[in-house]
Amino acid sequence: MRVLFDTRAPNGLARHLQDHAVATAEQCGWGQLENGDLLTVAEESGYELFLAADKNLRYQQNLAGRKISILVLGRSPWPLVRQHIPAIVAAVNAATPGSFLEVEIPLPAKKPFARS
Repeated sequence: MRVLFDTRAPNGLARHLQDHAVATAEQCGWGQLENGDLLTVAEESGYELFLAADKNLRYQQNLAGRKISILVLGRSPWPLVRQHIPAIVAAVNAATPGSFLEVEIPLPAKKPFARS
């Protein structure tokens, strides 16, 4: 599957998607495009999945009729994302044309403050 990472997707994730051809919007020269235009160009260029870190994407764009699958990460900082790699890889592998998937990346639980 051809996968395109948006500008905020953590690049470290690419090495965990070895079964897929991964490129970034910047590598393709599309780093300045907004999501709607980026989705259209990606579809026209044969990308099958768009991996984004913009939780509002589904509300900002009309996704009806899209052929490209969209996977949104709930958060994008690599230290958090790397803890959820199996779920992300499973979501990529489960994507079907036109599907929208979201992998929630929760913030770590805060440790209780200990008084001495």
